[in-house]
Amino acid sequence: MTVKFAVVGAGHIGKRHAEMVCRNEEAELVAIADNGDAAVLGIEKYNVPIFTSLETMLNEGPEFDVLCVATPNGLHAKHALAGLNAKKHVVIEKPMALTKMDCEKVIHQAMAVHRMVFCVMQNRYSPPSDWIKNIIENGTLGRIFMVQVNCYWNRDDRYYKAGGWKGTQDLDGGTLFTQFSHFLDIMYWLFGDITDIKASFADFNHAHTTEFEDSGSINFRFVNGGLGCINYSTGVWDKNFESSITIIAENGTVKIGGQYMNEVEYCHIKDYEMPVLPPANPANDYGPYKGSAANHNYIFDNVIEAIKRGGMPTTNAMEGLKVVEIIENIYRQNQFFREKRGVLAVEAGM
Repeated sequence: MTVKFAVVGAGHIGKRHAEMVCRNEEAELVAIADNGDAAVLGIEKYNVPIFTSLETMLNEGPEFDVLCVATPNGLHAKHALAGLNAKKHVVIEKPMALTKMDCEKVIHQAMAVHRMVFCVMQNRYSPPSDWIKNIIENGTLGRIFMVQVNCYWNRDDRYYKAGGWKGTQDLDGGTLFTQFSHFLDIMYWLFGDITDIKASFADFNHAHTTEFEDSGSINFRFVNGGLGCINYSTGVWDKNFESSITIIAENGTVKIGGQYMNEVEYCHIKDYEMPVLPPANPANDYGPYKGSAANHNYIFDNVIEAIKRGGMPTTNAMEGLKVVEIIENIYRQNQFFREKRGVLAVEAGM
């Protein structure tokens, strides 16, 4: 028995989902929904029914088991809820939603209809991520003192095209949601929640193309102990520079870097010999710019394992919610975000 998938949203990531389904012998792609021109999108090659809306696909399309949500960020919760209401399992691209409240709605509905929600955080599958997770959990590093996450990428006018959803507050949500939520997920996965957040933001290169910051510097404490900081920017000239995490711990120091947090650049740990890790997958290539590691195949292997053989989501909905909550809490330090989301009015009791 194959697991039948349908995809809503046929941009770069949606087509990535479709490709992963088609390459898996236990999966079958049965439909795609997108309101764009199918020929321009390049989705006619999949030879499945194409619908102009999710509603039409759910009402008139073929039966399927799993809905892949690859639409703009601000539509993730809406489309996930529609899939759950139709009794489908749901795979949601990052971020799970743009607010914790919307994540909670998705979780509650999934529980009500007894369906699973899978959040796409594929960087967990890279060899350096798997390695560092193990040595943290087995105590090799000892107590964690300090963690620094640096994310410096290029996103310019080739990316933020006039009339598109990228760069808008309501559909994009911000740089931490769209570009760097993968790396906040890694940080949360390794070290847990954060508190005592202080942040500064700036918009150096994108004031004419986006409704939010392109750069930020955040300091905080981990609830489990230790200090942390995140420095990020999409204002890097011409091409991505790095995504890295540096860990200062009781028994040693580690830095995982490269453009996509995919290389162990430094490892000096007491009484420890660094193993040889398998090579990481290349980054997703979108032409003029590149994204995170191309590990989506592991996500779909997990979906099929969970549905057919009773496995569990490797990135579950509660973890997806926590990443969104952390980003929301960071952005609450941003005056523009607070005004846009109505946070100031709520705090004032208006």
